[in-house]
Amino acid sequence: MSGTATETGVRTGLFIGGEERFTDEVLPIADPGKKGAIVGEAAAATPADVADAVAAAKAAYPAWSALSPQERARLMTEAIAGIADDRDEDAAILSQENGKVRMEAWVDALVFEIRWNLALMLVDEVDASKTLPVVPGAIPVSTEVSYQSLGVVTVIVPFNWPIAILGASLPHALLAGNTAIVKPPPSAPLATARVVQRVAEKLPPGVLNVVTGKDENMAGLIQNPDVAKVCFTGSVNGGKRIMEMASKSLTRVTLELGGNDAAVFLEDATLDDTHLDRLFAAVYDTTGQICMNAKRVFVHRSRVDEVVAGLTTRLENAKLGYGLDDGTTMGPLHQPAQKAFVDEIIQEAKDAGADVREFGSLPDGDLAGGNFVRPAIVVDPPLELRVVTQEQFGPVIPIIPFDTEDEAVRLANDTWGGLCGSVWTASPESAQRVGSQLECGYVWVNDHGATRLDLRAPFGGVKQSGFGREQGIEGVRAFQDTRSIATIDPEALAAMAH
Repeated sequence: MSGTATETGVRTGLFIGGEERFTDEVLPIADPGKKGAIVGEAAAATPADVADAVAAAKAAYPAWSALSPQERARLMTEAIAGIADDRDEDAAILSQENGKVRMEAWVDALVFEIRWNLALMLVDEVDASKTLPVVPGAIPVSTEVSYQSLGVVTVIVPFNWPIAILGASLPHALLAGNTAIVKPPPSAPLATARVVQRVAEKLPPGVLNVVTGKDENMAGLIQNPDVAKVCFTGSVNGGKRIMEMASKSLTRVTLELGGNDAAVFLEDATLDDTHLDRLFAAVYDTTGQICMNAKRVFVHRSRVDEVVAGLTTRLENAKLGYGLDDGTTMGPLHQPAQKAFVDEIIQEAKDAGADVREFGSLPDGDLAGGNFVRPAIVVDPPLELRVVTQEQFGPVIPIIPFDTEDEAVRLANDTWGGLCGSVWTASPESAQRVGSQLECGYVWVNDHGATRLDLRAPFGGVKQSGFGREQGIEGVRAFQDTRSIATIDPEALAAMAH
């Protein structure tokens, strides 16, 4: 079974065609909280291993796609059973390889199970078809428009919420009749590989495969002509690379990329502890490393002091530390390069004379070399600073005042991304008016962030936040294509001839 302990910690293999496979070369997985520490090691696939995974998925496809959605759903229900039995261990491993606090790691795996089961509830919609009737005197055919699966699909997930994010697409792809290859993140693959293998072992061989390794050996997951689609969640630049690679083989793509989400607080926003707790989570959950976190907070000028005071109170209680340690509320950033970037944009704001307020203290001892950053707020910064224009992906947020609703909407939309947004107001009419003007794929009212995402609803971005949708029946359709079958009506044809 994948995920067995070794002298270096956890070891995971590949899972291809129903069989676990270990490799001579491995990926050592660094602990972001303890410099030099290794959590474990993952198999490093060769291009030949990748080709084997595609071949296994291709071989399993005819039989899997021939099943009815109801038959696939039954097998998928059996495959997910018992997935929670090892969740405590999965969470501990994910916390160590990712850096986030244990509870978030536990929820990460829980959300995968929830999304899987929500996808199965769509079973009766998967094959829904419609018939276009004969139009006397004009169209002498009736046409059935139905849905068909695509074939082999690749699902690529990022480090921050890898198991949960996988649940937004993998079960929909399988339910639609496709076979799949999952590529966990190379910097944090261990817990994801464990969870997916436990599911894959209960499905027919080849229906679900897991491949870990260095990105330079993974081109076959995208460009192999037998791969019909790639679903990628990650950075904007990563999405552009995937799309460029996929263009060579005309492989379809769904891209769920970064965001620069705006949270807009209107003049009548409720700013009690409940709402301020929601805002704090929307900004600082996972140390700011969530694509749909709030990245820019626009506040009516009359309410700025209240928002700043509310965040300040909560940041004063933040405890930076190791993700598995009791009392830790904020772990390290995942990688040294990201720490360097966040440190840089905070320093840039200071150098520009912005009002930068930092909180908490950096841990010492064996955590002294970890990727920790003191959480910060930047009050009324110049709008050209990178802390405003770029996705921070770290524990720092700009608080930007506005005077009119039109100004707030214009500023919120003045960015490259369009993943999510939020409107905070006591007025349902204002919420609808402003929310409908935000250029993004998903809008919250009086809330923001992953904790309150409706896991039944289609999710995805506009502009450079990507395209395509995950979750819901729209998420199933993303892994299907239409098929039209036209049947001629001799009587209608004869009538047209006269």
